[in-house]
Amino acid sequence: MVREPMSPVKDKDYDLIHTLQLSLEHIWRMETYIADAEDRGDKELAAWFRRIQENNRKAGEQGRQMLRERLQRESR
Repeated sequence: MVREPMSPVKDKDYDLIHTLQLSLEHIWRMETYIADAEDRGDKELAAWFRRIQENNRKAGEQGRQMLRERLQRESR
């Protein structure tokens, strides 16, 4: 099993921001995968990519809300 190197930053806020960024990046990336599947006539695969995209959209919104709340608390 290949394991990624540990994060150079041991910080929960960094982890939240990085995970949020990855979720938002996957929303964008799925557009390409959906188009590729549709171009090849694979509706099943395109639908699966759309479900992944929607899950990332939900996770992204939850992460943005969590970050917003944490920043507001810290600014008080």
